[in-house]
Amino acid sequence: MFGVIGWSIAAPTLLGVLLGTWLDKRRPGVHSWTLSLLIAGLSLGCANAWYWVAKQSQDIRADEEKDD
Repeated sequence: MFGVIGWSIAAPTLLGVLLGTWLDKRRPGVHSWTLSLLIAGLSLGCANAWYWVAKQSQDIRADEEKDD
């Protein structure tokens, strides 16, 4: 379970960094695309992980109530 949570955070973060690096090479400017998209990817990944953990927790509770 922890591996899935880790990858659900790492994958969007790495994609944000890769896209940001590509954009920084193509469109250099005052602001860093890499940093901006790293933060966006990390935020998206954390939200995704939180949603997944909440759903799994809800499913576990439903199964426990079903067994009782």
